[in-house]
Amino acid sequence: MAKDKKVEQITDMEEDFAQWFTDVCIKAELVDYSGIKGLFILRPYGYAIWENIQQYLDKRFKELGHENVSMPLLIPESLLQKEKDHVEGFAPECAWVTIGGSEELPERLCIRPTSETLFCDHWSHVVHSWRDLPMKYNQWCSVLRWEKTTRPFLRGREFLWQEGHTIHATEEEAREETLQMLEVYADCCEDVLAMPVIRGDKTDKEKFAGAENTYTIECMMHDHKALQSGTSHYFGDGFAKAFNITFSNKENQLCHPYETSWGMSTRIIGGIIMTHGDNSGLVLPPKVAPIQAIVVPVAQQKEGVLDAAYALLNRLQKAGIRAKIDDSSNSMGWKCSQWEMKGVPLRIELGPRDIESNVCVAVRRDSGEKITVSLDTLESSVTELLDAVQEGLYNKAKENLDSHIFEAHSVEEAKKLQEENGGFIKTMWCGSLECEERMKEEAGMSSRCIPFQQEHLDDVCPICGKPATKMIYWGVAY
Repeated sequence: MAKDKKVEQITDMEEDFAQWFTDVCIKAELVDYSGIKGLFILRPYGYAIWENIQQYLDKRFKELGHENVSMPLLIPESLLQKEKDHVEGFAPECAWVTIGGSEELPERLCIRPTSETLFCDHWSHVVHSWRDLPMKYNQWCSVLRWEKTTRPFLRGREFLWQEGHTIHATEEEAREETLQMLEVYADCCEDVLAMPVIRGDKTDKEKFAGAENTYTIECMMHDHKALQSGTSHYFGDGFAKAFNITFSNKENQLCHPYETSWGMSTRIIGGIIMTHGDNSGLVLPPKVAPIQAIVVPVAQQKEGVLDAAYALLNRLQKAGIRAKIDDSSNSMGWKCSQWEMKGVPLRIELGPRDIESNVCVAVRRDSGEKITVSLDTLESSVTELLDAVQEGLYNKAKENLDSHIFEAHSVEEAKKLQEENGGFIKTMWCGSLECEERMKEEAGMSSRCIPFQQEHLDDVCPICGKPATKMIYWGVAY
């Protein structure tokens, strides 16, 4: 792969995967560094990717009856303290405001790391009757978590996300909501981002602070590490009791409602980079790419070439394809390398000979394949090629996932498989925290999820030898 690389300022992923990732983020103009560690500037091209994800998710949320709201940025410390497990889980990452203007505040205010407490406080004022339920809210915002080690997209102190919060009259309805929203995230990853996922339940050790159940979608990156890509949490009535949220049911009995929350963040852009990128830079799935096709005129100084290229661009845009033209004075080689680095799915080349032959040349970013396209069928042919790139990226990522899932029957075997191959290691598990921690200590892997699709690999836990009924995935994660 390295010998085919056209962008020398990007480190080869085989040489240093972490540096490759950072190089792509900067050179493809997705982010820039700010003056504060861990607070990154999301540049227009990076933000445009997030907007496309946001557009898809927002449409799905609204189709399912969710409404967008906006909660305050600051949370009083007394409010945060109301749910013990929740505050303990987030305490190490909280940033506090203690001075307003020139005066010391009477109470510390936390810059929101998440907004469960704010929603609960609000609901305690507005929920009265079963007729008020369900309330299905979502907000698009940024949150702040004071991470010690930071990386673009993957581990920023401030990041953009959406957080959905819903409240229901029954446990059954709330649990159904939790799993339904996990499927929305899975659909987004698989259908839009071309990232195959494993759906599952987090262990008690790994679940969200204050949740009864946390469900996750786990993706595999190029380097065979896992990325938690979206989570959905069932809270039961624990938060409702802590915040004294009650309603009168149909029998006029006072009850506590049941809650959920779920979120996906700009971290998923890091997942797109690490799932599809190569040594020339980004490789973007067409459904999320800000530019789906870049028109590059060949010998543009010759008469009629630019006019024909703009006519082609106009046709693509009218067909609903996100297309742009590069009519800059840069060399053809520079243009090709630049748009490859930025991951544009298709490059459309048009020169004097193409015009004479009534064709253009489409170059696929995922495979480098060059396809001659008749201008008579331009719109349909380009649409078909974009679909082919989308499908090709998914299939390649699925093959990477499927070929890096391994079965183990002892800690030693699990460790050996991880060291030699990476990926997900599946074993049976007794369900104990002790065995989970032992796998981390001895094999260097955390539990990723208890998959919904269970397999019976053995009758005993390979860690302690006790009876086991659950199959679990382990892995090294971002």
